[in-house]
Order: sequence, then C-alpha cells, then structure tokens
Amino acid sequence: MPTAPRICPLCEATCGLVLTLDGGRVTGARGDRDDVFSRGFLCPKGAAFPQIDADPDRLRTPLVRENGQLREASWEEAFDTIAARIRPLIEDYGPDALGIVLGNPNVHTMAGALYPPLLLRATGTSNLFTASTLDQMSKHVSSGLLFGDPFAIPVPDLDRTDHLLVIGANPLDSNGSLCTAPDFPGRLAALRRRGGTLTVVDPRRTRTARLADRHLAPRPGSDALLLAALVHTLFAEDLTAPGPLAGRTEGIDQVRDAVREFTPEAVAPVCELDPGLIRTVARELAAAPTAAVYGRMGSSTVAHGTLANWLVDVLNVLTGNLDRPGGALFPRSATAPAPRPAGPGRGFVLGRRHSRVSGHPEVKGEFPLAALAEEIDTPEAATAEAVVPETGAPETGAPETGAPETGAPRKSRIRALITIAANPVLSAPDGLRLDAALSTLDLMVCVDPYLNETTRHADVLLPPPPPSQSAHFDFAFNGFAVRDQVRLTPAAVPLEAGRMDECEIHARLILAAAGMYGAPPSVVDDLAIDTTLAKAVTQPHSPAYGADPKEFAAGLGGASGAERRLDLMLRLGPYGLTLDELKAHPHGIDLGPLKPRLDEVLKTRSGRIELFPAPIAADLPRLRAALTAVPEPGSLQLVGRRHLRSNNSWLHNTPALTGGSNRCTLQVHPEDAARLGLADGASARVKGAGGELTAEVEITDAVRAGVVSLPHGWGHDRPGTRLTVAAARPGVNVNQLLDGTLLDPLSGTAVLNGFPVEVAPLEGVPSAPAW
Repeated sequence: MPTAPRICPLCEATCGLVLTLDGGRVTGARGDRDDVFSRGFLCPKGAAFPQIDADPDRLRTPLVRENGQLREASWEEAFDTIAARIRPLIEDYGPDALGIVLGNPNVHTMAGALYPPLLLRATGTSNLFTASTLDQMSKHVSSGLLFGDPFAIPVPDLDRTDHLLVIGANPLDSNGSLCTAPDFPGRLAALRRRGGTLTVVDPRRTRTARLADRHLAPRPGSDALLLAALVHTLFAEDLTAPGPLAGRTEGIDQVRDAVREFTPEAVAPVCELDPGLIRTVARELAAAPTAAVYGRMGSSTVAHGTLANWLVDVLNVLTGNLDRPGGALFPRSATAPAPRPAGPGRGFVLGRRHSRVSGHPEVKGEFPLAALAEEIDTPEAATAEAVVPETGAPETGAPETGAPETGAPRKSRIRALITIAANPVLSAPDGLRLDAALSTLDLMVCVDPYLNETTRHADVLLPPPPPSQSAHFDFAFNGFAVRDQVRLTPAAVPLEAGRMDECEIHARLILAAAGMYGAPPSVVDDLAIDTTLAKAVTQPHSPAYGADPKEFAAGLGGASGAERRLDLMLRLGPYGLTLDELKAHPHGIDLGPLKPRLDEVLKTRSGRIELFPAPIAADLPRLRAALTAVPEPGSLQLVGRRHLRSNNSWLHNTPALTGGSNRCTLQVHPEDAARLGLADGASARVKGAGGELTAEVEITDAVRAGVVSLPHGWGHDRPGTRLTVAAARPGVNVNQLLDGTLLDPLSGTAVLNGFPVEVAPLEGVPSAPAW
C-alpha cells in the first residue's frame, strides 16, 4: 500500500511518521526510521494518528448560529457573516472591543504560526490572550530579562551532557516541552549508559523520577526556594565557575548578595527537604564535567514561576554550562532571521500597557488568559481607564498588534472574540465564569475542528481539515530542538471536497476582520512577503541586503502563499536554504548538534547577560516572605499530572488513547487517605478558592504526603458539544478549583500547581467518571 511521510503534530517532540494510505484515508502510522531527528521513535499518540485524523466528530463544514442554534453553512455564508458583523463592532467601539485567544495547537500547524500575527496587526487589538500564560510565559519573561529576547530559551544538550537536573518536568510522559527531543526516554537512557547522572525534582514519583539516580520530592510551589538554596551553596562553598561567561555577564555579585539568606537550613522547613541533600545536589551539579538544569510546567505554573525559571539559568551560568556543549545551548532554527552582529540590542520590558479591569501588565504582547472573563463581563462604567506610560523600549520578538505601545485608553469591554484552536473554558481557571461570559458576546468566531466546551458558544465556527490534508513545518519547535535540523512534510492526502485549506481559512478571516473582504486570500501572503522584504533589504546582515524587493519576491518558490513565505524565511535564515532543497529531502536535513552562539542571541541593552535584572530584584522580597510559609500540619496542596496518551484537553475523544491508566482520578498518598478517611475508588469532595468538585480517589504512594493530584484538561460534561467519546468519560475540570486571582505577578502565568485545597470523603455520592 502507498505511504507518505508526516511529522506528528500531536506534541512537541515532532517525531517523523510514515502513514499508510488507502485512497484518501490514513489507515496506519509507524515511526519513520529515515527521519533525521526521530529515527523511528513512535509514542502512543503518533500510533493513534489514523484514528485522530478520521474522528467522526470532526466538523466538515462551517457552522453559523441562526435563531440561537448552530447549523451547517457554506464557506461563503460563514465569511459573509463574519465580515458583516466584525467591522461594525470594531468601528463603533474601537479595536479593543475585539479579543483574540490562541490555543496550544496553534504552534502545531503551519497556519497557526504564520497568520495570527497578521490578524493582530490587521485588527489593531491589544487584547491578546494565549495558552502561554497557562504554561511557559514565566520562562519567556526570565529569558527576556536575562538575554533581551523572550524567545532565547536555552535547552539542555541531552545527547552530550554528563549531568541533567530536571525540575518540575516529566518528559517521559510529556515527551518534552520547550525542549523538542524525539525519544526522550531513549536519550535519558543513553545519558545513564555513558555514566551520566539524572536528578529529578518533583513531588510525584513520575516515570521520569523512577528513572533518576536521585529523586527529590519537595513541597509543591517551593521550587524557587530550592533553586535559590542551590545558588547560595555554590557561592558559599566557592563552587561557582562561570569561566568565559564571567566576562559576558553582569550582576553576579548582586545575585550573591540576593541569595545570602536562602541557606539550605532556611528553605528546608518550607521545601520539606533535608539541608544536607540540598547541598549534595549543588555539589554534584558543580562537580560534573558538563551539566544542564531544565525546568518546566511544575516550576513555571506556580506562585514564583518567573523567579524559578530565572534561577534555572542562573545555575547554568554560575556553573559555566550556559552556551557550551553538554550544557544548555540556544538552538538555531532554519527559519530564524540571519544573525545580526554582536552588540547591544533593544532589550525586553514588561507592562507597556495594562488590562482594562485589573490592570494586569502586558507581557510579550499578551494579557493573562485568566483575565479573559472579566474583560468580557465587566461593564465599561465599572472600570477606570488603564493608561500607563511606557517604561522602556519595546521588547524584541513581541507580536506586532498595531496597538499603541504607550497604553492608550481602552474604554470598551471585549464584545467580539476570535478563538483559534483554543478551549479556555477547560484550560483556564474558573471556567464557569468564562462559560457564562462567552454567552454575552456580540460575536464569537472560532477556528476549530470540534464543537467543544468553548466553541459551543460560537456564532461562526470554521473547521480546518484533518492533519493528513495539510502540509507540516515546525516554525516554533525547531527553535527549542536539542539538535539543529529542518523538515517539511507535504499533505499526505488531497484536500477533501468541500473542505478549505487551513491557511486559506486564516487568510480569509484576516481579510474579513481588516475590512478587506472580497480581496483574494493571496493578498495576505503578498503583503506579508512585501513587508518582510522591505525591512530585510535595508539590513546589512540580511541575505537580501541591497536586493530589489520585487525581484527577490519573484524568485520565491512554492505552490501556495504559505510555501512562498516559508521559502522566504529559509532564504533569509542562518543556513541560506530554499524550499526546493527542503522538498528534495523528505525525511529532513540534519544541521548538526547545537553550537555555542551566545553573541548571536544576546539582545540586552548592555549586550551582556543581565543576571540580576530590576524586575527580578523587585520580586525577590516576595520569595523571602515565603521562607516563613511553613506548611500547617495536615494541609494539602494540589498538583496536576501528565499522561503519555493525552495532551491537555485535545485527545480525550480518541478511543485508542482513553482508558487504562489515563484516568481523571484524585491521587492521594496512603497516609493522607487514612487520616482523611478516604477509600480507594470512593468519592471525595475537593474544594479550592474557585469552587469544588467530586472526584474518584486513587490511593498511591506515587504522590508524596501532603500532596494530591488531578490531571488537567478534563470536564467534558457540558451540553451542546460534539465529543462523543470524551463525553462518555468526562472526568472533572481541575481548573474550576481556581478563581483566577492566583498569578505569578511578573509573567501573568496562572498558578495551576501547588495551590491549597481541602479534601473530604463524600459518603454515598458517586464520583464523576474517572476513565
């Protein structure tokens, strides 16, 4: 039977697949042994690709709301409706009457990477909300402050390191995050085989922790305290060895002073770890020939998430492991701009404007997704105008929204909303409030293949085709890959009759929102190319410097606007590749191991690593106050958990990925279960600041005492959805335990881990299904 290569779009590992085809259907999937990056690795999600692709609940035609009910409509009618309704709202109430929400799946498609920035520019709205503030925004902020670019995120050199310290991550289940690494299990096994050391910090004994040489199980949310104590120990025992980084870093002495009181003995009562063990971890890290510290969700979505991420890279700098083989290095993506000359940059600032209701500072062009509901349901008269003067130069890499950077008054509440591959009713705190707020919108447009808990409120729903019918290129994840490489896979099967290409959907949406409805979709791509080239030809470091923009554009290859834009990015990139070269290598082009390139990366105003930036210094008193927050006996904190056969709320409608251990249960340690009178399989009431829910108890010593765990992304029990498999096994929405007020103040990231809950048995009341 015929086959076709396809990069898997279902997680950050970006593994190569070989799809088996029967006519226009995908009937099988296996790992691509010829893929230059994944070398045949396959996880259960990739194996389930055919079932995900052919899900009968996937929408095939647009839906338009009429008389309160959604009905099938033509593409023409759907875009006619959008064009007729969205521009009057923007013109009557201003661009900030529109909000845009981008979900995690956007970074897994070509269209999601290429078009939302153009939509933001075209509409002029400053109301952007994304899944980043439920995930990794604290890392973007720490990287922006340290290196001047929020996308300059160093990744562990997994294949060459001698010592890996993992904090708040479970890559054996997540497949890695902000660290794109196919076959993470195999890479960790190889680390052990070559005599390396794996240390894992996690309150749960995860699959990754079980593989570790050393597992520390601290109190959730104490990550920044533990990391500060490790930094303190390096200074106190004269173990710092930044090497060449010393001359390229400012603020080392200030960091020494800042962590002086974070001794292992001071943090131990809060972390609930032995001080001697903390010192041992610091000494082992310093003694390793090469080492890398890597933190993720568990240390990011907590009260001190930005401080924790900052301290991760402080450790990498102080041990001399930043920007060297075997340490933490900056990937060089093939579509990144060509490196500019070394020297000072524009830097990174926070809070160029503030949200209307609570005054949340903008971060990387975004407001916290946890604030979306209040921006919709709070009347204009109930808020003061948030006018904040500009505090510095605009950050590098922020989306260009078209809105003024000085915080112009925003008088209107959000009246119209565009969501793209997002389900914030389940993924954000206090989904009940957001659920109610969405029903009050004047217009809601959703780009999504499913009628889910969020899109059920849509006035117009635009479904993209299944992944087999779209080409794939990883614009985002190549920038976090543990090996430089580049791969493009074309659509495996032709676009089904009646469907619209995802890139065309986005382009037509931009034209409708921008008041250009009726223009051909190619106009959007042509404008993007013209804008990029107009800038590139004036930059001496650009491959297009001095060229005629029209002639350069005329030489671009590609059968679509998206392909032409990809060709442009490749030609302007650091390797000087072309689309034709990429297409000639269907299994990818290996560009080699990661290389030191700090001079290319630094964009701080000083041109150096700014190890102790002012916003970090201003937030440290909050961490010092946490030294006295010793847990009360018997208190409980909740953490989430990953599962290999799941990805947030995406994949619960796939039969092959449900059941077994992929269940929505409340994991409780045996000691806590005995103290609270909980029985395995019985029901428990869990109460948090945002509400309460009922869940099935799973008694296990995989969680430490004082900690309970519920997975994220469940709660598929609302009416009006079309998720047959998920609705039969709905689980409960853990984020409903939060009221949305717990945020990391520097990044606006929601605190989804390490928050207090109360748990009690629920006699005689059945729990929600926990499959």
